[in-house]
Amino acid sequence: MNKRFLRPKASTLLLATASLFAAANTYAWTLKEAAAPYSGTTINAIFLDRPGYKAAAQLIPEFEKETGIKVKFETIPYESTREREVLNFASGGAQDVVLVDVVWIGEFANNKWLAPIKKFTDDPKLADPNLNLKGFFPILLDSFGTWNKVTYGLPFDNYSGLMFYNKCMLKDAGFDTPPKTWDDLLNTYAPKLTHPDKNQYAFALQSRRGETQSADSFMRVLWPNGGSLLDAKFKSNLLSPQSQAGLEYRQKLMKYMPPGIVDFDHAEAVNALAQGRVAMITEWSAFYPTLTDPSKSKIGNCLAITTEPRGPAGLKPALGGFSLAVNAKSNAKKQAAAWLFIQWITSEQMAKPYLEAGGVPARMAVYQDKAVQDKYPFVKPMVESWQGGVPDYRPRFPEWPAISEIIAEWGTKMMLGQVSVKDGAKTIGDKMEAILAKDGYYDGKKPLLK
Repeated sequence: MNKRFLRPKASTLLLATASLFAAANTYAWTLKEAAAPYSGTTINAIFLDRPGYKAAAQLIPEFEKETGIKVKFETIPYESTREREVLNFASGGAQDVVLVDVVWIGEFANNKWLAPIKKFTDDPKLADPNLNLKGFFPILLDSFGTWNKVTYGLPFDNYSGLMFYNKCMLKDAGFDTPPKTWDDLLNTYAPKLTHPDKNQYAFALQSRRGETQSADSFMRVLWPNGGSLLDAKFKSNLLSPQSQAGLEYRQKLMKYMPPGIVDFDHAEAVNALAQGRVAMITEWSAFYPTLTDPSKSKIGNCLAITTEPRGPAGLKPALGGFSLAVNAKSNAKKQAAAWLFIQWITSEQMAKPYLEAGGVPARMAVYQDKAVQDKYPFVKPMVESWQGGVPDYRPRFPEWPAISEIIAEWGTKMMLGQVSVKDGAKTIGDKMEAILAKDGYYDGKKPLLK
């Protein structure tokens, strides 16, 4: 047998290899090719007036140029968002990309308003092979995008509660480090950092009536003290010694906070730190860009960041954020276009551009970069918080919005001294249990674990 048939020339091998490579790439997935059938489609979304959405807005033109898909978004206040989206679901309003708060996922999924992502990940024409769901922080994918073991959305605007503080104010008061525990903050730091005659206070806990009161203020003092809103049987746990200790702690801390703290939302708390009126706040990681913007903040190099203080139950920081999901009521073309956008904006490829534009991505890989850790001082405490956080920091069941309103009303009355902590907690518990009883949580009609 002629040996030349057994050993082809090197040039022939190279040509064959190149041909195989070209053939493989002919079928390689690209966003541009996946989007070609939907070029010219307009998809609608709701955004918030927060850094993560402004970051996305900066990047959207790149997506539109690559795909020919137009992303039209309306920026509205958070307090109006759920109502607007529910109205859109009911009336067939324009909404293709659904913004899903961690506490709305149960309501939206149970009403079949969201399309499971499996609909798109099972379609090779729409599914990016590099999607890598395991690349998201588990606590974020599970809490923000998943309900009853079905994934509906991908984490987009992600928060951990952190402590932002003015290290110069602390140093002037004799402290080289921030308080490690809530007890230290109240008993050691707060008295030395509060000077009402100078309009300077130790701490600001955003507590405006609404979701800010229920989530950012009320719930924040329960978990570190070992308390919780509900027990394992979905009964109120607010009269437990641990929950009562947390709520009483908040009352004691109020004398070291600015007057009118019950009217402070996020903007007011962040601005108080930025303008040097308070020394410390516990706020969402997403507000880092605001505090480092010289046009909005005077704090400059005095800004420092750490985890929230620990309580008797350890580090139990606030957890919040959103996922982006596809509206199950949109037509097929808009659903596909919406999925391509969601997949792209939350991808590992876009994580660093999103971070640099002011967003907080949910991808683990980007935070392993030492250059990123050095550039963004909130990264290490945020990652630590996400690794040990409370997945159900706020209950994610469909009844939360109604319960949140009760907490907002009576939590505010507690802070104002219009009702005692014990009586307020009992009222919240009674009203909350009435809602859950009506919806079948105590007669076996609904499972207690979601």
